[in-house]
Amino acid sequence: MKIMDRIALILAIIGGLNWGCIGLFQFDLVAWIGGGQDGGLARIIYVLVGLAAIWCISLLFRDRTPE
Repeated sequence: MKIMDRIALILAIIGGLNWGCIGLFQFDLVAWIGGGQDGGLARIIYVLVGLAAIWCISLLFRDRTPE
């Protein structure tokens, strides 16, 4: 698995866990770490997680033969 794939999966997992926290506990972990939803760090994390999710879409359509 390529390093970019791993990074994208890790970021997508972080995003999923954050959404789980929001759904279960009404607590936005990324906003808390990044100084609120409008904080610069939080916005960067949100963008990176979104880009990672888009990258992960490509994983669904790739050939799964070992490299």
